[in-house]
Amino acid sequence: MSDWPAIAEIAAKVQSGGLKAVDLVNKSLEAIETNKDFDAIISVPKERALARAEQIDKDPKGRLAGVPFVAKDNFLTLSGKTTAASNILKPFEAPYQASAIEKLEAEGAICVAKANLDAFAHGASTENSDFFTTKNPFDKTRVPGGSSGGSAAAVALQIVPFALGTDTGGSIRQPASFCGVVGYKPTYGLVSRSGVIAMASSTDVIGPLTRSVDDAALVLDVMAGRDGLDSTLIEPEPEGYLPTTNYPLQTTKIGVIKEYLEGQIDPDVKKIVEDSVEKIRATGAEISEVSLPSIGAALAIYYIVCPAEVSSNLARYDGQRFGYSAAGAPDLLQSYELSREKGFGAEAKRRIMIGTHVLSSGYYDAYYKKAQTVRTKLINEFSEAFSKVDFLLGPVAPTPAFKIGEKSGDPLQMYLADIMTVAANVTGVPAISVPAGKAGDLPVGLQLMAPQRADRSLLGAAKAFAEASQ
Repeated sequence: MSDWPAIAEIAAKVQSGGLKAVDLVNKSLEAIETNKDFDAIISVPKERALARAEQIDKDPKGRLAGVPFVAKDNFLTLSGKTTAASNILKPFEAPYQASAIEKLEAEGAICVAKANLDAFAHGASTENSDFFTTKNPFDKTRVPGGSSGGSAAAVALQIVPFALGTDTGGSIRQPASFCGVVGYKPTYGLVSRSGVIAMASSTDVIGPLTRSVDDAALVLDVMAGRDGLDSTLIEPEPEGYLPTTNYPLQTTKIGVIKEYLEGQIDPDVKKIVEDSVEKIRATGAEISEVSLPSIGAALAIYYIVCPAEVSSNLARYDGQRFGYSAAGAPDLLQSYELSREKGFGAEAKRRIMIGTHVLSSGYYDAYYKKAQTVRTKLINEFSEAFSKVDFLLGPVAPTPAFKIGEKSGDPLQMYLADIMTVAANVTGVPAISVPAGKAGDLPVGLQLMAPQRADRSLLGAAKAFAEASQ
């Protein structure tokens, strides 16, 4: 399978007639078939994709003209099912599309497939998918990460130039690190969540997985901005998000997060991060160590706030209005119970129970309210850090991709896979994973974070780091 060119180059060639959108879609469809054994894809709306390609070839307009992409299967799309990799939504056909999909299609992009994920995005490995586990493109015995594991694998396998993911606690960045691609989590509220199946509404973010920082910036530039359907949206930067060619790393201050390089971190991952720091230092950037005392509590904050919001968001799946409905229930209450019992997987049930517990009378103050208080403390610590440095740096995950089945029997060990990504979500700051090296044959990503709304600068710095690392 040949490498895809840069997204902008593909679109320019389609616009000039040098490439045909139909041929590009067929290339993706062939790649999906060739890589079926990796189980990255849930469904393929082939007819709609080819029909859109034919239309684009007649009128090749848009910054993404003819570019195929894969959407994580928690994005509502027309033609075919939207399942969130859960049995409770297995029969569901969306009546409208997510805003992000609409914006991409308006610029000529073509959705060729829906990617596998941990059901309802609850997980860090795609092992919680109710359908199948996606395999890592570098080692089929290992996970691709999660919950956007299918999206990351699709890009790494050259199925498409880019894929969409969601990042609630690291679900774009961690699989990007495990699969050796770029994964971008924007500032909270920069991209509309309308038409994306909700997990934890105060931390859910939409972003791209790509082969390069330039590609990630272009896709973000298309998706960012208001749509009138998501009340949490913020105004995009007037200059857009395409990074400058020569970002001035030599005048940049970067803080290495002290707590992330202590404790239980794989020695190979630590060395790759330290080597990356030296490469950045060689550009003239000012490097210092930064301590965030409350960052160790980020995971605890997340696994109180997130299940609380999951419990609320999953209440709508009751077997009555859409999705799976259990047959044979004698009354409405048992219809609710049977539909949810059979439709939800183990992890969804676990999060519903934890979330309901921390929100219940007598426990709200002890758990949920306290978590939100510490969350504010962490936000303040990030703000203080960013008053001294431009960016924060650290690993994406404490290890490279782990073995399939290695953590699936121990929920706590699985949750710890998010320990270095959740802080960006609970504080709402933008973060990116860029390939930084390999531990043996397994990719390892470097994580960079910036203040809220500093997405353009973050993408510029990430691009400069990628160029300095070549």
